[in-house]
Amino acid sequence: MIESLLSFFFGAFDPVYIFALLLLVTLGGVLITLSVHLIPVGGAPAAMAQAAGVGTGTTQLAAGAGLTGLLVAVSVSSETQNILFIILIGGIGSAVMIALVMLMSNIGYIYGVGVPLASGKTIRDPITNDRQDTYVSKGTEGHGVPTASFISGILGGFIGGASGSLIFEVFILTRTDTVLSASIIVLAVILSIALFFINAVIASYNIGGTIEGFYDEKFKRLTRAVVVSGAVTFICGALCLLSLINFGGVI
Repeated sequence: MIESLLSFFFGAFDPVYIFALLLLVTLGGVLITLSVHLIPVGGAPAAMAQAAGVGTGTTQLAAGAGLTGLLVAVSVSSETQNILFIILIGGIGSAVMIALVMLMSNIGYIYGVGVPLASGKTIRDPITNDRQDTYVSKGTEGHGVPTASFISGILGGFIGGASGSLIFEVFILTRTDTVLSASIIVLAVILSIALFFINAVIASYNIGGTIEGFYDEKFKRLTRAVVVSGAVTFICGALCLLSLINFGGVI
């Protein structure tokens, strides 16, 4: 009965193969949620140098970094079919993008606002062990992107870009022709972006405001976000694979 249903929806594709692809998509979605928790975002308070992190929203920054990696991966996929290389390049592209954003933010905080880079959530930087509390302005939770947050952001950007690239490559594997057509690439990109935004929003709601990176107390909320992300990505991933196989994979 189950095999008949799978054959009806997924055609001649092996059900085990489809399930394996679905698990990879789910893994990619979970890793995207993890990446969002690693990227330091301060929101409106950070924009006014009253909190550590980049002064923008969680979803916007994470999606911007992840989509940069995804676009890099799409560009590279036209030149090579090495999946691991494409995923790696996607992660690097995303990491470079988020690193540049944090760097320019720090330049603005230091030379524009005139504040040092410090976090008010830890007395010492978790990586450099430098004293931070004496540099935090009164009435604020820190300012700028300190070292630990910067490294956390680069790691989060790499994971996010690699995860988005992984999902894109999985969708590409549903093709039935030997040559990639424009239609399957466009559809795979659109669905990859959709899944990225879904998981970025899940992580954003779980964070509930600002986060400075892996050492932030809110990072401990990751477990419940992973559970929700896994369930939602599994369902949405199945629908995406169904769409690709029935509308894009046979073109």
